[in-house]
Amino acid sequence: MFEHASKAVEAALAAGATYADARVVIRRGERLSAQNGELEAVGNDLDAGVGVRALVGSSWGFAASSDLGDDAAAARAGAEATSTAKASALVPGRGLELADVAVVEDAYETPHRENPFDVALEEKVAVVVDATATMAGLDGVAVATAQLMFWDTEKWFVSSQGHRIHQHLVESGCGMDATAVGEHETQRRSYPQSFGHVETGGYEVIRRFDLPSHAPRVAEEAVQLLDAAPCPSGELDLILESSQLALQIHESVGHAIELDRILGWEAAFAGTSFLSLPELGSLRYGSELMNITADATIPGALATFGYDDEGTPAQRVDIVRDGTWVGVLSGRDSAHLAGLAPGGMVRADGFNRMPMVRMTNVGLEPGESSLEEIVAETKHGVLMATNRSWSIDDKRLNFQFGCEIGWEVRDGKRVRMVRNPTYTGITPQFWSRLDMLAGREEWHPWGVPNCGKGQPMQVGHTGHPASPARFRGVRIGVTG
Repeated sequence: MFEHASKAVEAALAAGATYADARVVIRRGERLSAQNGELEAVGNDLDAGVGVRALVGSSWGFAASSDLGDDAAAARAGAEATSTAKASALVPGRGLELADVAVVEDAYETPHRENPFDVALEEKVAVVVDATATMAGLDGVAVATAQLMFWDTEKWFVSSQGHRIHQHLVESGCGMDATAVGEHETQRRSYPQSFGHVETGGYEVIRRFDLPSHAPRVAEEAVQLLDAAPCPSGELDLILESSQLALQIHESVGHAIELDRILGWEAAFAGTSFLSLPELGSLRYGSELMNITADATIPGALATFGYDDEGTPAQRVDIVRDGTWVGVLSGRDSAHLAGLAPGGMVRADGFNRMPMVRMTNVGLEPGESSLEEIVAETKHGVLMATNRSWSIDDKRLNFQFGCEIGWEVRDGKRVRMVRNPTYTGITPQFWSRLDMLAGREEWHPWGVPNCGKGQPMQVGHTGHPASPARFRGVRIGVTG
């Protein structure tokens, strides 16, 4: 596979590229789903091919081939990538240079105990069928669903600078939900989070989350929400459990710090950013408790790997330190333009997509408190869990989130469950209100397996470690 990728790189250089790299990618996926105690679907997919980038002047070109058995096809892709770059470079622009990275020959494999593709299909089917049967068996639950999802990816990366890197990435995830229908309400509860949770690792991930054992609680809470009180409204203290905080980080931090958005190179799906490079190192993003890192080395987190799709090694990068914005998500080209070190944050969704800046494990470092202590020290607020909806403007500033479930807190105690909890805010103002943060014991690397970016759209796998936190004086509920 290294030789096949090398043919693409050599052809790109021969056609006039100043730099070229190629990735051979073989990716296998499997997804199982069940509904109301019945197996709904088992799907398997496989895609394989080589993708090659070529740099000419100010412009990249990209091409791909799915014919891994023909070196001539790889060479044609390399020449086509250069041809596209030359055409794009006819539009005047500042020449691109790449920030330096070490040239290595190396290999990386996701640590895992059980390859999920080696686990008997019958065992996997039983997990989703049993979980949904339990949930559907509770009066009031109309629909119960569960899913398992797995990816096994191999990559061979070659660059004209001499990189030769092989990686084997294993990802495993699961999710389930119960929908209860009442006379005036429809409510849903999910586990582990609303769009499924994925980690790097093998089938041991599925065993650890143990869907069947959590099914009774999930179903019971869905039914209880039908008769729960409406969420209170007003300027109240907001407590977020960690999976909801993970999505808050994704939307109001992760996309905003993508350097291609900050530079105006990218605006699809998530818009641009309210950040500008002259403010790097001085802009106040949040309170002193806000410490955000992008760390592609966290064991088990979804965006953990050995090298990104440019050959830059996985690393930990400070993004917000003591509330001040200090770092970005970058590639070798954008980092060089901004005068920064490359952070290893460029990845592609398969062999036939152009690599772009993507979030790694963008997470909030833990504090020293606990959820129990946060609740105990809250006079009046709402604890919210599990995302239900989200909306944020194209600068990543004004947002609104809805959660599946909430609990009103008064005088340090949860006094009642509330339904349809929502909150709104403006990014820097919201993060400036962070005043309590749980510790590492409650810190979890939540995975988001469905982040969309680019045209044609690419689905990225991102990670967002977080622990429960409190924000003072947030606008909660529907207010006039």
